[in-house]
Amino acid sequence: MSALTLQNLNLNVDDEIWLDDISLHLEPGGLYTLLGRTGAGKTSLIRTIAGLEDLDGGRIWHGDACWNGLAPWRRPVAMVYQQFINYPHLSVLDNVAFPLRRAGVGADEARDRARAMIDKVGLSAMVARRPGALSGGQQQRVAIARALAKDAPVLLLDEPLVNLDYKLREQLREDLVELLAGRQSTIVVYASTEPSEALQMSSRLLLMEEGKVVQEGRPRQVFDAPASIGAARVVNDPPINILSMTLDTDAAEVESLGYFPLESLFGAARLADIGEAGLSPGQYYIGLRASDLQLAPEGRPAEVTLTEVSGSETITHLDMAGCHLVLHERAVVNHRVGSQIHVRPRLSTVFVFDRNGALAHVAHPSRGQD
Repeated sequence: MSALTLQNLNLNVDDEIWLDDISLHLEPGGLYTLLGRTGAGKTSLIRTIAGLEDLDGGRIWHGDACWNGLAPWRRPVAMVYQQFINYPHLSVLDNVAFPLRRAGVGADEARDRARAMIDKVGLSAMVARRPGALSGGQQQRVAIARALAKDAPVLLLDEPLVNLDYKLREQLREDLVELLAGRQSTIVVYASTEPSEALQMSSRLLLMEEGKVVQEGRPRQVFDAPASIGAARVVNDPPINILSMTLDTDAAEVESLGYFPLESLFGAARLADIGEAGLSPGQYYIGLRASDLQLAPEGRPAEVTLTEVSGSETITHLDMAGCHLVLHERAVVNHRVGSQIHVRPRLSTVFVFDRNGALAHVAHPSRGQD
């Protein structure tokens, strides 16, 4: 089993930087999720691994084999795209068997392996159908089955669930996790724009922003301690609230939210503890998750500018004295646009970033603390 090593990858298109000096080491058995907004460079990175984009600099190694200059069809890679890409003139069975036949597998063995994989993705009753007779979710299952049946050492999935509706996406995500479990000889690279999806599926999380990998680590580690404001914005959905803060010796003033004693911002930490963390008095930013903003009659007034209901949750956008805030409630709530509500921060967990946007301190919640 060979690792995939990316060394200083650079890609420029029309004088724009699409990949900026990316270096990664990916081991077999890992599910590596590239998480970032549209345009962050996820698809570009996947396409360079597959050989579909020519690099402007850097090298790609699979074990001792350098893939630079190696044609896409010669790379031991399987890929699933956002679109439902299947061969429209072939049946489901022949779609899945096609790459095996092309690789020189005998007709009977290829069809047997294809049937087994089709059964795993839940389409055994549809082997004779053509893609045009399938739903979107079924078509993507065919594409996934074809990629898995190939049994390539590198599997690339470029937002494969993005074009499905919410319920289908949830179900197929669970099925995909099961299908990928136990494939210890496979390196899986999965691109996503959804933090919840990335946190649920990954063994390693790679945050991307403006063509760079800005943080890498275990999903929970990255979520609990985003390395920068940019990383915090990528890994949080709903959006995290980023506010300026002036830290004094015994209190802090937070933009729009007011003054708070240090104990409320940093739990039971003494000022000496904060000093050890490098937080001397001065200017900072704090990151406050949308779920850590609460309705409270004694809180500060804010005007509702937008309300979004997603399933059983409500995301409300607020204007507080010209400052944009996001409130996340785990209930269906009808906050009328233009109305005024009162909110206060729940400061049991707050991220402190320095003036350059780097993480300076994390106040972790204490048991029972509000």
